[in-house]
Amino acid sequence: MEASLLLLPLLLISLFNFNHSQAAGIAIYWGQNSQEGTLADTCNTGNYKFVNIAFLSTFGNGQTPQLNLAGHCDPTTNGCTGLSSDIKTCQGSGIKVFLSLGGGAGTYSLNSPDEATQLANYLWNSFLGGQSGNSRPLGDAVLDGIDFDIESGGSAHWDELAKALKDLGQIYLSAAPQCIIPDSHLDSAIQSGVFDYVWVQFYNNPSCQYSTGNTNNLINSWNQWINVPATKVFMGLPAAEAAAPSGGFVPADVLTSQVLPQIKESSKYGGLMLWNRFNDVQSGYSKAIIASV
Repeated sequence: MEASLLLLPLLLISLFNFNHSQAAGIAIYWGQNSQEGTLADTCNTGNYKFVNIAFLSTFGNGQTPQLNLAGHCDPTTNGCTGLSSDIKTCQGSGIKVFLSLGGGAGTYSLNSPDEATQLANYLWNSFLGGQSGNSRPLGDAVLDGIDFDIESGGSAHWDELAKALKDLGQIYLSAAPQCIIPDSHLDSAIQSGVFDYVWVQFYNNPSCQYSTGNTNNLINSWNQWINVPATKVFMGLPAAEAAAPSGGFVPADVLTSQVLPQIKESSKYGGLMLWNRFNDVQSGYSKAIIASV
């Protein structure tokens, strides 16, 4: 009994740290341009606390799940298993590595609760802590979580997928909704309260993004998003003007002097999300802002 009582505070501390240990930082998407450098190079910059490997872009509706890493490696020939060492390099530096589901150009949907459960089990055994005989497309590294960048495929069953993943083990979940409220695909999933991080895409949506000299729409939308039931909310921004054809790029000096001082007032503030690593390499955006995040 005495040993159990001694262990209980340690267990509680461990659980608290799992959910809340991350100080503010930058999340980046990697995997959609072969010219962006390696995953290890990305993590070795020291600029990021989260890296989303993008994307598992085909799944559901009876399809075999398939990665698309845009020329970094060929998952159809099991050619991406070498990423395992890069993933471990990132994790060794305290960076959390997620697999991102969906994307803007994928072919995906969930047609039933059973399909959501099947996908959760596939993700658990293929990328997370599962111990089955499944092949592991990214090698034996165990990812820290799953990111939901759901931009098509309807709105049904994403909440069931999220809950099923959380039921399987201690993993992180993140979501990348559009800034228009409610998000047309992820609203019910986010409202379920199981997401640790919500990094909102405040770009390509004129009604809730920055426009030259005007932060009002951006800040007003942020002030709504910090009310969602997630541990931390991040402001998602393009890392360069070229990253968001429909706008939303915030110049570094505007971000650091006008935007960050306001959004950091919220206890829900978790940091920034940037799309994407290739554009950040070109612009040097994260390096210019990281001291203020």
